[in-house]
Amino acid sequence: MDFSSPITGVVGPNGSGKSNVVESVRFALGEQSMKSMRGKTGSDLIFKGSKFLPKLSRASVTVTFDNKENKLKIGDSPLGFQEASITREVFADGTSRYLINGSETRLKDIFGILASANIGSSGHHIISQGEADRVLNASPRDRREMVEDALGLKIYQMRLKESERKLEKTNENLKEVKLLRREIAPHLGFLKKQVEKIAKAEEMRSELKDLYLEYFHLESKRIYGSKNSYNAELKAKQAELDGVESRLRGVEKTEQVSDRGNEILAQIQKKENEIASVREGKAELLRQLGRLEGMIELEEKRNDMPKVPEQDKTIYFKSSELLEIIKNIEDYADQAIAEGTVDLFQSSMQNIKNILVKLKPASNSQPKQEVISNADQIQELKEGRESILNEVNKISETEDSLRQKISVQHSELDRERSARSESSRQKFDLAIKKQELSSQISIINMRMHTLEDDSARMTEELREAKALTSHDVENYATLEISASSEPLDQESRKKKIDRLKIKLEDAGLAGGGDVMKEHQEVSDRDAFLEKEITDLEQGSSSLKELMMELKEKLDLEFKSGIEKINKQFQNFFELMFGGGTAFLSLITEQKRKYKKSADGEETEEVLEEREEDKFERGIEINVSLPKKKVKELHALSGGERSLTSIALLFAISQVNPPPFLVLDETDAALDEANSRKYGDMLENLAKYSQLVVVTHNRETMSRAGSLFGVTVGSDGASKLLSVKFDEAVAIAK
Repeated sequence: MDFSSPITGVVGPNGSGKSNVVESVRFALGEQSMKSMRGKTGSDLIFKGSKFLPKLSRASVTVTFDNKENKLKIGDSPLGFQEASITREVFADGTSRYLINGSETRLKDIFGILASANIGSSGHHIISQGEADRVLNASPRDRREMVEDALGLKIYQMRLKESERKLEKTNENLKEVKLLRREIAPHLGFLKKQVEKIAKAEEMRSELKDLYLEYFHLESKRIYGSKNSYNAELKAKQAELDGVESRLRGVEKTEQVSDRGNEILAQIQKKENEIASVREGKAELLRQLGRLEGMIELEEKRNDMPKVPEQDKTIYFKSSELLEIIKNIEDYADQAIAEGTVDLFQSSMQNIKNILVKLKPASNSQPKQEVISNADQIQELKEGRESILNEVNKISETEDSLRQKISVQHSELDRERSARSESSRQKFDLAIKKQELSSQISIINMRMHTLEDDSARMTEELREAKALTSHDVENYATLEISASSEPLDQESRKKKIDRLKIKLEDAGLAGGGDVMKEHQEVSDRDAFLEKEITDLEQGSSSLKELMMELKEKLDLEFKSGIEKINKQFQNFFELMFGGGTAFLSLITEQKRKYKKSADGEETEEVLEEREEDKFERGIEINVSLPKKKVKELHALSGGERSLTSIALLFAISQVNPPPFLVLDETDAALDEANSRKYGDMLENLAKYSQLVVVTHNRETMSRAGSLFGVTVGSDGASKLLSVKFDEAVAIAK
């Protein structure tokens, strides 16, 4: 159907399907109430077939708008098409889909595009049969929505509702985010304490690292400096030792060439040995001589002693006296043997003799003495004594000769030693120097060994330091020691390092990396949630501000629109009734909500909400007929109600004209006089909106530029016939 005329009429007998034209437009523009389209489900809108035609599986309606003036918009941007085709399809399972210029879209987008052209979902631009006085029967709240829709405020209402939904969703998200943040807060606090401990441990590690760097720097400097010093010293000492050993070998080689002194010493030693052997022989002779001297003296004593009776030969002594006599004899004998001289030997023998003399018993009686003669024996003993004395004298002469020779050789040895004294002194000095150098080299080697141990210990300490500090401390060599750290000696620094190591071990923060990672993750999560809360709160605040702005704009434009509507309403009302008054007024009533009953009908119930949300604005219709006292709508007759509703609808359309109006037999209750008035109003409205009028009224038909006739064909389907009056008049003429 091409609606090219300002007023297009749709005519036809009852039951032919005229109302399907109206309902198809309502369907395409997003009507959701199947009841308003004479069905219960979406599938009821699909052709069920006839005796001659099969049933269909879908129903589809496309409404095409001329959009050359870019009145249709998406948000604040033009749609961008010179023609906009809105299509709605319904399938046998009741599902629907929407398309714009062939591209599937959402119903929400359809409403947004239509609202930009003052075509809202309230349907004020489509008045079906029996609904002419719907605006009169509507509740104040529904009337307000119809007026807002007609005034083009629906786009603001949609934005307001969208903002309310976003605000509600934002508040829900805000609660969830706050709950999530509260849930992680205890764990975050625990992790924060752990991180603080780890941070303190990191500070200790950092301090320990600095101490290690200084310690290793100075220690390596000491070790390698000492090594270099010791190596240089060792090299010098070794070179000096090599020189001393070389000189010592030269002196020893000289001594090997002239060894006279050793020969003299050997000769002297030989003669000393001979003297010792002579002395031993001489001593033996002296012992023999002593025994002979005693025997001679004893025999001589016996010659001088008288002969006494046999009974008088026994002499008695005390044991102590006898022991003392024997001891004295032994002492004198040992003295004679030890000294070895003749004089001393004779003296010892005399002393022994005196002791023996004392052993002779004294006799007071004077018996007749009888002299014993042993002269031969005494003579023999004396001859033996002389022989021994001669031998002793010979040995003494030999001994004296040997001693003289030894004396001569000692003199020769002294001369040899004097000749070799400088060489011996050099050898001695060199030997001493060699010993000193060897000792010094040994000490240096010991110190070098100690440095090797220190170096090995330092390597182990480096490994431990790297494990404790988690840092690379091997770059200690490049460290510049500051003046402030110099006063701390190595021992104090090592003690401080050991204390920090103990503190770190006591901290027991194994797995610190995992704790830090978890803390970072939880902190990031908390920061994200905090940012989310901030963003949501800002979003909530922005939405509230936007809602306030939208409400203020709605209120301002709504009041302004009401004033304009009232002006037009009064004009149309006076035209319809020849006078009287009609106007709309704002009222405030208790807010209500709707719920579906068991049979699917919507019922009202009062909302129990906050005090400030309990009331909402509505519109009350006030009329006063001329020459009557009737002021209540329910007291009006059917015709009066129709005229009043038409006047109001036309007044609303005049304020903010929609692109089109669809009127379905709204003139059915008008008499001939009012029909002419109705026709005049149609022509006036057609200047602002395109009109599609479903009618049986001849007066209304006469005002149309073209007609569509609807009839039922022999196959049971509706058929269309069309005529343009301008062409028909030309043909008729």
